[in-house]
Formats: sequence, structure tokens, C-alpha cells
Amino acid sequence: MEKIEKSIEVGRPIRVVYNQWTQFEEFPRFMSGVKEVRQLDDTHVHWHAEIWGRDKEWDAEITEQVPDERISWKSVSGASTAGTVCFEPVGPERTRVRVIMAYEPEGAIENVGDALGVMRRQLGETVEDFKEFIEDRRYETGAWRGTVKNSQKQGAGSAQGRTSPGGSTAGQEGQRGHMPGHATGDVPNDAWPFKQDVKKP
Repeated sequence: MEKIEKSIEVGRPIRVVYNQWTQFEEFPRFMSGVKEVRQLDDTHVHWHAEIWGRDKEWDAEITEQVPDERISWKSVSGASTAGTVCFEPVGPERTRVRVIMAYEPEGAIENVGDALGVMRRQLGETVEDFKEFIEDRRYETGAWRGTVKNSQKQGAGSAQGRTSPGGSTAGQEGQRGHMPGHATGDVPNDAWPFKQDVKKP
């Protein structure tokens, strides 16, 4: 399994940056090639994207999630992939985002060095577009503050509520992937089918 990594500093507080990343259904708004992301439940996400000119769909499972620290995932169908995104405060208004991706090429068309080159470029574009998206906003478009361990959501007591910009509370755990007609937010670039074989940083 091949591994790629990209880090970037974002000019927003860690809570805002992390909260936005939990809004998976909004990823198509800043992730090129991704047509649709559907949140199936708190730990499963369905992806639909165009990769190397081919239409693909796959399911991913959130294997670990710690608010303001990390989100890890793996594919459970389709190409064998995995990933972890880590969040680190570097100041009151700045956050370092580090994305580690692992990918197993499928078939002859993807098993050359070209595939890794394409993925590196796409991952770079994804984090740059995410940075631009969240820095252009005053608030995140939603949040899910729950905790996941070993692919299982932890008890409600471990989650934290979210207050929206208007002051209302979106429930104890906030919202996972709220995307009415694609209009609630924005999201990362190119299709990343994820599978958990990467080591945690």
C-alpha cells in the first residue's frame, strides 16, 4: 500500500477547522472529482466520484475520531484505501492540518508511478482548497463532536454540543454531514477512498 502525506496551516481556530472537516457531505464543494458524499450513519460514509476518468462508488468507515485531534478512516468496499487527518493548534487563530493517505492501486491503469503523482497533486489541491474555503468563512457550516474508537461511536457523554452562529444549539452531538441540496458548506478535493493501514502520527 502506497502512502502520501500533506500538511498545511490554516488561518482559523482548531475547533472551527475540525468542525468543518466533520461535514463529509459537503466535501464535493471543494474536492474535485467527488460527485456526492452521503453520511449513512455516524461511522459510515458512501462516496461517488470520478477517478482517472472512471465513475466509482465505495463505502468508508470512520475507525477513530477524537474532537480537535484526528479522524481516521478506511474503505470497506472498492479500492483498498485508508487515511488519517490530524489537527494541531499553532496559535489562537491558526491550525496545522496534516493528511496521511494510503492507497492500493487497482489494475494496470493505476499501478504505475503516475497514480501516486496524480494522488499527490490532488491531495495538495484538496488541502489548499480546504484552506481557502474555511478561511473565506467566518463560521464552520456544521459540526459533529462525537468520539469514535475501534469503528464504534462512544457514549453520548463523550460528545460535546455545538452552538451555531445564530446561537442555537445543534443537539448534544451536533450534525453529521448536513447537506440540503449541496448548499450548506464546502468540502475537500479529489476522491479519497480511505482504508486504515496507515500508522498514526
